Amino acid sequence: MREDAVSLLPKTEFTRREFVVTSLAAGFAMAVQPVSGQTITTNTIGLTADEVKIPVESGEIPAYRAMPASGGPFPVVLVVQEIFGVHEHIKDICRRFAKSGHLAVAPELFARQGDVSKMPDVNEIISKVVSKVPDAEVMSDLDAVVAWAQKSGKGDTSKLGITGFCWGGRIVWLYAAHNPRLKAGVAWYGRLLGQPSDLQPKNPIDLVASLKAPVLGLYGGSDQGIPVETVEKMRQALQAAGSKSEIILYPDTPHGFHADYRPSYRPEQAKDGWKRLQEWFKKYGAA
Repeated sequence: MREDAVSLLPKTEFTRREFVVTSLAAGFAMAVQPVSGQTITTNTIGLTADEVKIPVESGEIPAYRAMPASGGPFPVVLVVQEIFGVHEHIKDICRRFAKSGHLAVAPELFARQGDVSKMPDVNEIISKVVSKVPDAEVMSDLDAVVAWAQKSGKGDTSKLGITGFCWGGRIVWLYAAHNPRLKAGVAWYGRLLGQPSDLQPKNPIDLVASLKAPVLGLYGGSDQGIPVETVEKMRQALQAAGSKSEIILYPDTPHGFHADYRPSYRPEQAKDGWKRLQEWFKKYGAA
C-alpha cells in the first residue's frame, strides 16, 4: 500500500512512533482535585529542577528531573508515577530526593498512550491509558532514563535506585527483576498479584526468584485494592527464596498513605516510610 494511502486510513491506535504526551502537566491531575490542605511543597532553592526530554525507542518522552544545583555526579533515583502521571506530587518527590543529594528523574511513562492529567475519572484513566501500557515498554523507557542520566555527566549510575507509588510500586518490583545494575528499590503499595495479560504478563510474585536488587515494600493493612493476604503471600515467597527484600505492613493504613495531596494521606506512616527508604538506599548502595 502506498504511503499516501496509508495516511488516509482511520487511526484506531497510536503507533509506537507517535507520542500523545510531549510535555508534562502543570499542577495536579484533574482526577485528584481538589487537593488536600496537607499537601507538601518542596522549594527549588539550591536545586536544578525542570522538564527534560529523554531519548527512547522511536522518539523521546518528557520527564521531570531535580538535582543539586552544583557538584555531582549524584546517585540516581528513578521515580515512577502513580496512575495520574507525572503531575505536581511526583515532581515534588523528585525535589525531595534532590534536597538529599540525588539526581531524581520521573519519566512520563504514559506518553504514548494518553494524557491522564486531563482525565477527571479514575476508571477512564485505567481503561483508556493504563491498561494499554506494555510492561516491556516501561522497562525499556526506564533503561533509557538510566542511559540519559549517565550520559548527562550528572548521574552516578553505579548508585542506582528506584521508587514508585501505586502503579509505580508494581513497576519497582518488575524493574528490580529486569536491571542487574539496580542497587535497591522501594515499592509503595504496588499490586503484587493480578490477572496477567499480553501487555502485563508477569506479576511481582512471579518474579521473586529473579530479583536482582533488594526491594523494600511499603503497604497498608487497610488497602482495599491490595488485600493483606496477597501481601503475606509475597512476604512468604520472598522468605522462601532467601531474598534480601522485605515488606513493611502498616496496620489500619489505607492505600495511598504517602500521597499528601489526597485524603488517604497518613503523615506518621508516610514519614516512617520515607525514613526507611533513605536507610534502604544507603544500606544497599543507592545513596
